Amino acid sequence: MHFEDSAEDAAFRAEWRAWLTVNAKPRTPESGFAALVARGGDSADAVATGREWQHRLAAEGWGAIAWPREYGGRAATPTQTYIFAKELSEFEKPPDLYSIGLGMIGPTIILWGTDEQKSTYLPSMLDGSEIWCQLWSEPGAGSDVASVRTSARQSADGSWLLNGQKVWTSGAQWARWGLAVVRTDPAAAKHRGLSTLIVDMTAPGVDVRPLKEMSGGTTFNEVFFTDVVVPASNVVGPVGEGWKVALTTMAHERLTAGLMGVATLTPDPLLALARRATRNGRPAVEDPVIRQRLIDVLIRHRVLELTVFRTLTTAARTGVPGPESSTLKLSWSEVASAQAELALDLLSLGGTVTGPEAPYAGSIAELYTFAPSFHLGGGTDEIQRNVIGEQVLGLPKEPR
Repeated sequence: MHFEDSAEDAAFRAEWRAWLTVNAKPRTPESGFAALVARGGDSADAVATGREWQHRLAAEGWGAIAWPREYGGRAATPTQTYIFAKELSEFEKPPDLYSIGLGMIGPTIILWGTDEQKSTYLPSMLDGSEIWCQLWSEPGAGSDVASVRTSARQSADGSWLLNGQKVWTSGAQWARWGLAVVRTDPAAAKHRGLSTLIVDMTAPGVDVRPLKEMSGGTTFNEVFFTDVVVPASNVVGPVGEGWKVALTTMAHERLTAGLMGVATLTPDPLLALARRATRNGRPAVEDPVIRQRLIDVLIRHRVLELTVFRTLTTAARTGVPGPESSTLKLSWSEVASAQAELALDLLSLGGTVTGPEAPYAGSIAELYTFAPSFHLGGGTDEIQRNVIGEQVLGLPKEPR
């Protein structure tokens, strides 16, 4: 990958930058830290603001730039998806409610879905009318998703009867639809007995219960299914091939997380805080230990960017992010935690203050308490290392 913009990419960057200049405000250090905290699902007002933002993006051709043009995208190149995220990092935007649908489930439906599914679900996903969630993890199947026990049994009329439980489902309380990995053949081998279903989150028998986090938010949820009827037309991909479909979603999930990291993990807010905070009566940025930690964060962020480039190069060649996207997810979570820890240290006890009287410190306290989730969502750090070892480095596989 070349680091310099081609003429086409330079024009794309200028067009997107011009749109942002008119439609968004420049990001401040305060909003920079707040952007790292996934608190978009905490209020109906935040959801309404996010929906209006997505509707405006879609109306002007920015809703899902990597999608094919026939589905409302711009057929943007992988390089342009990076440019999109990088430019966005300098502006404020509402909490992100649509990355799961647009960045993970949408591409999955485009690749595996029927024509009817594409025409039914993609338009409302794109324009912000409907939010989607990813029904993957379960209490006994977190890192090992293929061990899910939520079952779907086919009825005589072809529909499926869904029973079971999911957990850690981001945004489920606001979602209209969810993509679920379920067990449709309990007699088959673990990876062969799975299917993926589109689930109506408002259907009878669906019970969504938000989980209170130590950050104060309710981003995650547990979801219970009791005799939920799913039409036969809602199966994505062949019955019994759900693991292959899920791998597509997970590959896009890690790339989406990396691009989101580029857009939100810019070190500028941390540098501003280091200049503002003090150590022994002098700006903290002049302290040698603080300077060393700042350099560590800057290096980690640069490694994240370079890993994004590598993943995008694979996507440009093959059309799908490769297993090295696990390196991207691992790098992203490490950068986020390093930033959260240093930010809180810079503010000392002041970093624990929350509430409207301390919005800057409050966002950092929330970030610090939310940061552990970065190492779990999208696959734990341990799972990412397994994928890297086995599928990228060719090391012997874990005992199974």
